[in-house]
Amino acid sequence: MKTCIICNPGAGRVDEREPLREKLQRFPSAAVHFTDGAGDATRLAAEAVANGCELVIAAGGDGTLNELINGIAPHADAVEVGLIPLGTGNDFARMLNLPGTIEECVDLLREGSARPVDLVRVTSDQVRYFINVSAGGFSGSVSEKLTAEIKQSWGLLAYLRCAAEALPELRGYRTKITLDDEAPLELDLYNAVIANGRYVAGGTLIAPEASINDGLLDIVLIPQNSAGDIALVAAQIAMGTHLSSEGVVFRKAARVTVNSSPGMWFNLDGELVGNEPATFEIMPRALRFRTGPAT
Repeated sequence: MKTCIICNPGAGRVDEREPLREKLQRFPSAAVHFTDGAGDATRLAAEAVANGCELVIAAGGDGTLNELINGIAPHADAVEVGLIPLGTGNDFARMLNLPGTIEECVDLLREGSARPVDLVRVTSDQVRYFINVSAGGFSGSVSEKLTAEIKQSWGLLAYLRCAAEALPELRGYRTKITLDDEAPLELDLYNAVIANGRYVAGGTLIAPEASINDGLLDIVLIPQNSAGDIALVAAQIAMGTHLSSEGVVFRKAARVTVNSSPGMWFNLDGELVGNEPATFEIMPRALRFRTGPAT
């Protein structure tokens, strides 16, 4: 099977490029390409598919995987996808039950089989795709501050640092949310989370019921409320018990449209993309992903 590994040498768990290359070349037939900047993984993934690669692997964090997904999405039926998690958060890797070391991940990818995984298409001022979680509002403000340098130096504490920095900017968004063909919900929101996977920010269980192959999005909305109530919701999110909270609106749908005033800044798998009205649509079982044993 013709294979390409696209590696981000700036990922959180990467110390030096050449020792990493040696570990990746446990996959002897794979071509290894390193990225140098934003957008490289998308370009390299698209080139890999055009050159007949049948397995394209992201070696990096959630952002690297997101770029790769955007490179192969138009031709997802022609390729299998793999992941070697090297980032600080590795939130989507938690959904795949991957082993803990690079060597074990490479062995799994060499020997494992693929399973279908849902993909999410986002249509706004442009069309983009994500596989794990998109968040808007307060989370978008945090993502705007969450630079690669901060991720590298702060590790798993990076999100908490940037959340504290963004707190003075906490504001409500008058938001119209349309789920499938239902009548729109009109809410004043602090945050809107559109989830395919369960985890964000290095393991926070934001969507405890989410499945990556059920053909549905999990929508977690946090309405504007008093500081005390928001603090309670934050504690419930930390424990993964927030879906039953009176301070949270939780729904499932295959298609979600979000239109707010002012425009919410959204991130896709942690990568900030924009603040225009957006439609999120599930693409059921659109990807074939090599994963660990089913749980």
